Amino acid sequence: MIHKYQYKDQYIVMDINSGAVHVVNELIFDILDQYESTEKAAIPGLLSDKFPEEEIREALEDIEYLVENGMLYTDDSQVTIDMLEGRGAVIKAMCLHAAHDCNMTCKYCFGDKGAFEGVRSLLSLETGKKAIDFLLEHSGSRRNLEIDFFGGEPLMNFEVVKSLVDYGREAEKVYGKNIRFTITTNGLLLDDDKADYINENMDNVILSIDGRPEVNDNMRRTCNDKGTYDIITKNYLRFVEKRKGTYYVRGTFTRENLDFSEDVRHLVDKGFKNVSVEPVVTDLSVGYALQDEDAETLFQEYDKLTDLYLEYAKEGKKFEFFHFNVDLNQGPCVVKRVSGCGAGTEYVAVSPEGDIYPCHQFVGNPDFKLGNLYDGNFENKWYDKFNQAHIYNKEKCRDCWAKFYCSGGCHANAYHMNHDILEPYSLGCELEKKRIECAIAIKAVLSCEE
Repeated sequence: MIHKYQYKDQYIVMDINSGAVHVVNELIFDILDQYESTEKAAIPGLLSDKFPEEEIREALEDIEYLVENGMLYTDDSQVTIDMLEGRGAVIKAMCLHAAHDCNMTCKYCFGDKGAFEGVRSLLSLETGKKAIDFLLEHSGSRRNLEIDFFGGEPLMNFEVVKSLVDYGREAEKVYGKNIRFTITTNGLLLDDDKADYINENMDNVILSIDGRPEVNDNMRRTCNDKGTYDIITKNYLRFVEKRKGTYYVRGTFTRENLDFSEDVRHLVDKGFKNVSVEPVVTDLSVGYALQDEDAETLFQEYDKLTDLYLEYAKEGKKFEFFHFNVDLNQGPCVVKRVSGCGAGTEYVAVSPEGDIYPCHQFVGNPDFKLGNLYDGNFENKWYDKFNQAHIYNKEKCRDCWAKFYCSGGCHANAYHMNHDILEPYSLGCELEKKRIECAIAIKAVLSCEE
């Protein structure tokens, strides 16, 4: 399987199963339209009105070389059932909900403004310790583990967060493990003391902000209905100035700001060098929900964002956009490429009450509760379903050119939009394919300029 497309004057061909990407000339690009369906001897005659016959024959030889050397029209025979479903019930990452409470009331919040369809609560130190012990005990031979402090707003329970980092650093020694701590915050409480601690102890930080002041304050407001942009921007800029580790400012775009490339531009111009702005996924009946008819507008925005990325790179103002980070040299292992995030298999979320779920977007849904830290008996009843939710068991993914890049998409989005984790969210698929094309086009342009 191949996928070919054009970005301005770049002709790009992707070999899906090998992962090879080729920047070709227009002649080879056109030949590939005929290559599999036409006798090779007949191809020169079909294109002779556009290209010299000798050049066509030379191009055919180049294509044959790529095919013979496993760089074009390869199959996927290297993917085995063991790769797809043989990972084993080992947990390596946890979303630990430090707070089911929040000091903001974001309109699009999937977590019920922090309460996750339950009572507002804070994680206790005892429950947090049990969660860390649970991860260590269920991590098998995995040495590198991850805990993301999440909410609600985790900075509302920051003393417990700090105590749990200390506990984790001691507990990991007993098991011979290494825990990578991360945190996600809305920034309202990010003062200098918290910022210094996070910079010292968190491997990655997600800073939530939607972009331009009017866009952010339309969606992200305080509990007394005031805008948050001025406060959080000041806190974030002070934070990233000191930040030595990884961070991303992370926004959400909705139908009320389809021109989201301008929000990325705004954030970069403010001084943020690592940006992620992602599409809202919500009930289609709400006014800010993205609709299928928005797709073309959004494709154009990703094109604008691609142009912005290249423009700023040329001017020496390079920034990172999360969805444009594609590793063409090695990339993730096969298991990661066919199954994605590992929700329900390698990844779990834990609520302040100690309830265990496949991921943070299922928290509060009793159908997906996997157990409780205080029960002593953890049985992942959803393990087989999630383990088998890979690209070869999803009808829409099986023959999709983007399958090894998106890994079948988000299980939670599939469930929330289609009530089936095997049925991907269609608009999300189309946007992901567009992002992949843009990401590879950027690499093609930059490599040709080197």
